[in-house]
Amino acid sequence: MNVLSVIAEMSPLVKVGGLADIGGGLPRALRRLGIDARVALPRYRSVAAPASELVAEIDGGRSIRTCDVAGVPVYLVDDPAAFDRPDVYGYKDDAERFLSFADTLLAAAAAPAGAAALDWRPDVVHLNDWHAGFVAERIAAGREHPWANAARIVTIHNPAFTGPIDAAFVERHGLAGPSGGGVPDSALARAIFHADLVTTVSPTYAAELVTSEYGWELAPLLQTLGDRLCGVVNGIDVEALDPARDGHLVATYDSDTLDRRAENKRALQERLGLTVDGDVPLLAMVSRLFWQKGSDLALEALEPLLENGVVQFVVLGKGDEEHTAPLLELAGRLPQHAAVRIDFDEPLGQLIFGGCDMFLMPSRYEPGGLGQVVAMRYGAIPVVRRTGGLADTVAPYHLGSDRGVGFLFDHPTPQALRTAVDRAVAAYGDRPGWRRLQQRAMAQDFSWGRAAQSYREVYERAIDMRSEEG
Repeated sequence: MNVLSVIAEMSPLVKVGGLADIGGGLPRALRRLGIDARVALPRYRSVAAPASELVAEIDGGRSIRTCDVAGVPVYLVDDPAAFDRPDVYGYKDDAERFLSFADTLLAAAAAPAGAAALDWRPDVVHLNDWHAGFVAERIAAGREHPWANAARIVTIHNPAFTGPIDAAFVERHGLAGPSGGGVPDSALARAIFHADLVTTVSPTYAAELVTSEYGWELAPLLQTLGDRLCGVVNGIDVEALDPARDGHLVATYDSDTLDRRAENKRALQERLGLTVDGDVPLLAMVSRLFWQKGSDLALEALEPLLENGVVQFVVLGKGDEEHTAPLLELAGRLPQHAAVRIDFDEPLGQLIFGGCDMFLMPSRYEPGGLGQVVAMRYGAIPVVRRTGGLADTVAPYHLGSDRGVGFLFDHPTPQALRTAVDRAVAAYGDRPGWRRLQQRAMAQDFSWGRAAQSYREVYERAIDMRSEEG
C-alpha cells in the first residue's frame, strides 16, 4: 500500500504546533508496518532540509525536491512566491499559498516522463487539515489525473481553522462551483465534501463534531457523513518521551523505580521557588493559555487550596493577557505555593512532567490532546474534563479500586474541577494505591504503532470504497 500524507508541518523539518508531531510520527510508524508512506509539504524558508534532490520542475519557478527524514521519503514543494517568507502561516493570501502548494504537487505528479520520482503513485492521499484540502478538490475535478483513483482521506485536527474562501476566489482559480453541504465555503469544507472518509483525532471528538457546539459551521456537512466520519487517537514518540532516558530530568526512572521521581519534584520546587515538600501534592499545567484550555477554571478552583497550603500549582505556557495576568497575580501573591512561567521552555516542561504529581487539563474542548498522554507516560496522573480525546485516553479511577488512570469531571466549571481535584488529593494520601495508579498510567500504550494500525484499517476501507465507486 502506498500512502501520501499531505500536510503543512512535519517534525523535525518545521513545527508550529502539534500537527508537526503527527506529520513526523505517523508516516514512520506506517513504514514499520510495511506501508510505503511518504510526505508532501511546502518548502518554507525556515526548512533546513537534509540533502535533497530535484525531481520535478514546474513553470513559474516552482519545483519538487525529495529528501529522507528519519527514513521517510519527503517531497518538498518549492514555491518561492508562496513560501519563501519568514512565517509558516498568518498571511492574508494563505488560501492562495496553499492552493498553489496543491497545484504544484499535482502538476509534478502529472508531468510527462522525466519527472521520474513522482511516477510513484499513492493508493491513498491522506490530507491533513485545510492546508491540504485543495488537493481533494483538484483531484475530484481532474478525472484524468494519475491520482484520480487514489482514495481520499481527510483528517480534521482543528475545525476552528477552515481556510475560508469567497466567490471571487472560486472564480479566479477555477474551482468547481460552491462547496457542498450548505456550509460557508472553505478549503476544509471542500475537502470533506470530496473525501471518501473523514477522520479526526479521537472517537469521542468525532461524535462531538457533528454538533453545533463543537463542529461549528462544519456541523451540517459533517452530519451527512454518517459512518464515514470516525476518530483515531494520535500517538506520541515513546522513544523521545521516555522518563528512563530523558536528559531534561534530574533523575531518570521507570515504573519499577518510581521512588527516584521524588528527586525531580524536589528540583522543580527548588527551581521555581516553591516550598520544598515531598508530601504536598504538586499540580501542573503545560499549555497554551487561552479560553479553550480552561486555565481560568483551574485558577478559581485551586485558589482556596493554595491559600491554605493544601496543594502547589505550576503553570508553563504562553497565551493572551486575559488568562496570563490572573495567573501571574496569583503566583506573585502566593510564591511559595504557585509558580507561573509565561514561556515555551522544553527543558522545564519535561521536568514538570517528570516532577509533578497531577497534570491538569480542564479543557472546554479538546480534539485529541497530547499533554495528558505525555503526563501518564511520565507517571503524572491526569485530572481532565470528559471531552474529546481526554475522554478516550483517561479511564476514570475510583478510590480503593485498581482500575483507571485518572480523574475526570463533566461540566466546564470551577466547582466540577475542584471536586475532581479533591478526589485526586484524597487518592494521593494512599501512597501504595497511588503508586499502583502511576504504574497503570505508565503502562498505557499510546505509541504511534497503535495509531498506525488503526489508520491502516481506515486506509483499507477507503481503498475498497474507491474501487467500488470507480
